[in-house]
Amino acid sequence: MAEKARLAKYDIVAFATIVDVERAKSFYRDTLGLALLSEEPPFALVFDGNGIMIRLVMGKELPKAPGTVLGWQVPDIAVAIGELAEAGVRFERFSGMKQDELGAWTAPSGARVAWFRDPDGNILSLSEHPET
Repeated sequence: MAEKARLAKYDIVAFATIVDVERAKSFYRDTLGLALLSEEPPFALVFDGNGIMIRLVMGKELPKAPGTVLGWQVPDIAVAIGELAEAGVRFERFSGMKQDELGAWTAPSGARVAWFRDPDGNILSLSEHPET
């Protein structure tokens, strides 16, 4: 019997909506350090997220997003927070979440997560996961 096609063997493409194209381009390229692969007006800015295509869709308004839209898994969250803070990124604090002095929350799994926003208000995250 032939194996069915499964998505696990294909690369993922990440999407987020932006409104202010120039500010988003500067933030993702200059502040976060992602390589801008292409500009496709009026559709998207395309960035390389360490081999993952990130398409920032050019919209007229942001859709309601209930939580994080993009996140990066990092080996040392304290170092990553420090580097981004030096570049001007401000980390979010959420009521009801016990976050440390850096703004990182520790999940029941032991993963540490910190959140920040892009210029359009999209919630982005960093996470450090314990070795299993």
